[in-house]
Amino acid sequence: MTTDALVLDAAAQDLLFREARTANTFTDEPVSDEQVQAIYELVKFGPTAMNQQPLRVVLVRSAEARERLVQHLGEGNKAKTSAAPLTAILAVDNEFHEELPTVFPHFPGAKDYFTERPARESSAAMNGALQAGYFIIGVRAAGLAAGPMTGYDAEGVNKEFFADGEHSVLAVVNIGKPGENAWYPRSPRLAYDEVVTTV
Repeated sequence: MTTDALVLDAAAQDLLFREARTANTFTDEPVSDEQVQAIYELVKFGPTAMNQQPLRVVLVRSAEARERLVQHLGEGNKAKTSAAPLTAILAVDNEFHEELPTVFPHFPGAKDYFTERPARESSAAMNGALQAGYFIIGVRAAGLAAGPMTGYDAEGVNKEFFADGEHSVLAVVNIGKPGENAWYPRSPRLAYDEVVTTV
């Protein structure tokens, strides 16, 4: 399949998708707050339903906070998270609807759609997951590698970092320059004809 059907040049396609991989080891080169801010300033424009912006990012930098996080990770995720230059906890704000009159001003009654907590949590999870995907692409756009993980005790992470009950963890992402033997072999992807149908 040729890449000339896309406007994005082939090098950028490789950077964001074809050559990008989930990293399992990292160098000790630090990831700066300026890099993370640049990533966010880019990916905040990704579309969501009703411009919902439930994603919240907790940057785990201190040794104390990292220890608090690592204790709730699966065994296979502990060592690489302990060694990563930066780890981000991606969570959703289940009270995101309070911001809808500001971030979706075209519909002043938008927040009234989410008066029930289960509806808010469901919508926050879906739109937060979209934003998490954009965040990972943004990390790649910054020339960094991302190691997203869901192998953790969500209840434990929530109690540890979001004790108010208003936020829920979506993913934990290690971020940095890839280290030695960072990649597992590329896993297969489904073919176009296995995924796309026309009706």
